[in-house]
Amino acid sequence: MRLLLIRHGQTPSNLKHLLDTAEPGPGLTSLGQEQAAALPDALASEEIDALYASTLVRTRLTAAPLASATGLEVRVRAGIRELAAGDLEMRGDDEAAHTYMHTAFAWSAGDVGLRMPGGENGVEALARFDAVVAEAHEGGAETAALVSHGAVIRMWVAARADNVDVVHAARHPLANTGVVILTGSPDEGWRVLLWEGESLGPLPHTPDPDDPTGAAMPTP
Repeated sequence: MRLLLIRHGQTPSNLKHLLDTAEPGPGLTSLGQEQAAALPDALASEEIDALYASTLVRTRLTAAPLASATGLEVRVRAGIRELAAGDLEMRGDDEAAHTYMHTAFAWSAGDVGLRMPGGENGVEALARFDAVVAEAHEGGAETAALVSHGAVIRMWVAARADNVDVVHAARHPLANTGVVILTGSPDEGWRVLLWEGESLGPLPHTPDPDDPTGAAMPTP
C-alpha cells in the first residue's frame, strides 16, 4: 500500500504561531487556499483511490480540490486530527511549543504513557491514527491520501516507519501541504519513500514552517 500523508494548507493560526488544535478550528488563508488548489497537480502522478481528511475544517478544505480532481468522496475521520494540545491550547509561546513537540516525540520514542498536559497520551494518539490507516488498508486501497496535521504526521511516522527516527522527524518540519509518502502495511510495517519531495539521503532540507506544529523542536 502507498500512503500519502498531507499537511493542511496555511491557516490564520499558523501565522500567529498558535497551538490551535480544537474542533472545528480555523479555515484557510488565501495562501492556504492556493496551496490546496495546487495539490491535484502536485499529486497528478499518484493514482489515489481513497481520500481521507480529519474532522477539522482546515483539512476538509485542503482535501476538497483533490476530491474534485479525483472524483473521490472525502472520508472524514477524527482519528487523523491534530494532537490535542490540552492545557496548551491557543498558546503561542516557546515554552508551550517545546512542551507540545517534546511530548509528541517522546511518544514516537516509545514513552507512550506520557500525557500531553490536559490532553491525550501516546497510546490514544497512535491508536486513533493507526485505526484510520488500517481502515484504508482493509478497504483495499492501493494508494490512500490522508489530509492531516503537521505534529501528528511527524509523530506517527517517527513511531511507525522503519527508516525514520525521532531525530529525523524533529529536524524535518512539514510545510503547509507538505507530503510524506510511505509504502508498506499495518502488518508488515512502513518505510518512508519521500519526505516533502526528497528521499531520505544526505540532501539538506530546510523548510520554513509557520507554526509550532510544523516547527522543529529539540529532540527529547
